[in-house]
Amino acid sequence: MDNLLKFITCGSVDDGKSTLIGHMLYDAKLIFADQERALELESKVGSRGGEIDYSLLLDGLMAEREQGITIDVAYRYFTTEKRSFIVADAPGHEEYTRNMAVGASFASLAVILVDASQGVLVQTRRHARICSMMGIRHFVFAVNKMDLVHFERDVFNRIKKTIKVLMAEFNYESLMIIPVSATEGDNITKKSDRMPWYKDDTLLAYLERVDVSPKEETRGFTMPVERVCRPDRTFRGFEGQITSGTVHVGDLVTSLPSMEQAHVKEILDAEKPSDCEIPQQSIYTMDSNHAYAERIGAWDFHVPESSQGHAVTITLDREIDTSRGCVLEMDSSLEVGSLFVIHLLWMDDHSLVAGRNFWLKIGTQQVPATVMKIRCRIDVNSGAEVHTDELFKNEIAVCEISTGSRIVFDRFENNREMGSLILTDRVSNMTSACGTIIDTLERGNNLTWQNTDITRNLRESQKTQKAITVWMTGLSGSGKSTLSNALEKRLFALDRHTMLLDGDNVRMGLCRDLSFSEADRIENIRRIANVAKLMNDAGLIVMTAFISPFRQDRQRAKEIIGDESFFEVYVATPLEECEKRDVKGLYQKARDGKIRAFTGISSPYEAPLDPDVTIDTSKQTIEESVDLILKAIEKKFGEA
Repeated sequence: MDNLLKFITCGSVDDGKSTLIGHMLYDAKLIFADQERALELESKVGSRGGEIDYSLLLDGLMAEREQGITIDVAYRYFTTEKRSFIVADAPGHEEYTRNMAVGASFASLAVILVDASQGVLVQTRRHARICSMMGIRHFVFAVNKMDLVHFERDVFNRIKKTIKVLMAEFNYESLMIIPVSATEGDNITKKSDRMPWYKDDTLLAYLERVDVSPKEETRGFTMPVERVCRPDRTFRGFEGQITSGTVHVGDLVTSLPSMEQAHVKEILDAEKPSDCEIPQQSIYTMDSNHAYAERIGAWDFHVPESSQGHAVTITLDREIDTSRGCVLEMDSSLEVGSLFVIHLLWMDDHSLVAGRNFWLKIGTQQVPATVMKIRCRIDVNSGAEVHTDELFKNEIAVCEISTGSRIVFDRFENNREMGSLILTDRVSNMTSACGTIIDTLERGNNLTWQNTDITRNLRESQKTQKAITVWMTGLSGSGKSTLSNALEKRLFALDRHTMLLDGDNVRMGLCRDLSFSEADRIENIRRIANVAKLMNDAGLIVMTAFISPFRQDRQRAKEIIGDESFFEVYVATPLEECEKRDVKGLYQKARDGKIRAFTGISSPYEAPLDPDVTIDTSKQTIEESVDLILKAIEKKFGEA
């Protein structure tokens, strides 16, 4: 049995999570005398009429004490005679679900509180699903506030039955249901004489004896590379934490995704066993001046083997292509690909639609990624799969993910570290979602870009021009199409080879199947960017005229086309002028509610933050605008 238990307390708001842990610490004499005195003094002005408010031991933020709720995750460390504990007291309010998910990601066991007077609530079910999604396999349900229902056995049994029905959906290894009163202390550290019908352990006694050690299983060695250590030309080591298995000196390991192999030459482990007999030899450590120096004997961290959880530096017997983000492995189930299916908890205030792109972080890898499809939303009450095209904050779903390059991953059930991920917003860098990989998608994994003998450089040389994409963005009626047409005519007169992609023209063919919903607008831009790239590869200068209202989508287009070929023109004509030019009356229809999601009226337009050139066609003539664009192109790329 592992002597350290990391657990989380969670459940719906005001179920008594902080009070329960606070009472446990107080009764078990696990707080200092000055903390006890401060608690008694602060409780006199609290919400319990002068009686001790045990939640104050964990609720440290002023807002938490004022509102009587937990907002941020509070970590507490304590030790009894039988075990050491780290507890994460998580907030119950739906607004802070993301904080609860962070706490669940580190825990091995979940203590989920249920208010006996209210039963199992929606947030209770949501927290149970998140805990299961995060890999927790040991659950304790503390049915709290039994004093409010007069310690009735029938009330407890009804709630117990509901809990068992809920947990039948999840893959768990242990389940304990305990009736407690957090404020009165019943069944927290001492058996309650007011519930003689309950014969099992108290909460603390159960936590002291429960075995959460992972099941013995044969797992290969895996180590995501955090850093390449190169103090001088004689030493090249790969640093990281071993996430599974054991590695020995002499083992043949594979570097993913390159698939190159080499034998382990040395293992340097600062947490070497005290009885490990190792020869005295030179190694390298960092001195007080942050410079590497040679050390002998006592500074020698060489070991013959190391295992899961250890931070090590590994050297190999030959040079291979390995850097941060790669994974060293041996006999593992790791996969290399760019398409997989995940369970996802959406945590952003803005909704999620298919086509949105993010930074994806898994292990030490960070790559661009796109949510290709929302397969279904998981109903938190019933567990049913519900069809949806859009996800809102705190909803759980099954999604398909595509990454911008091939990455190393595993199913979460096989490898917790290599099967869990986070998605961050490309613009704000805020964490938008967390998830776990449940399956791989075979399609696309066997595809390889075919390089042709006639390259892009040869085509550009033949046409004596630099192939670029001039991406014009702006509101409807701003003058994008007119300006693109004038620019192409000017380039054609200069004997340049061009192609103009106009929004309406493309939607009548390539994107005819797409609507004007947010998801389809994202897909429209993705298709256009790929077409523009292919045309650039053909040596052509491409002009595009699309509203492309979202920065994320334009950034994604820039990545597809390539920064070396992308030229952004912001046609910044004011909205009032755009409405005056609207001969079709689209703006008026949008204001009358006859057109939904019309950019500038009922749908936002995110102006470029750093365009290559800005044009206002209400102040500049078309000819002047074309001159400005050509000068800016020449400055960035040379003569087009």
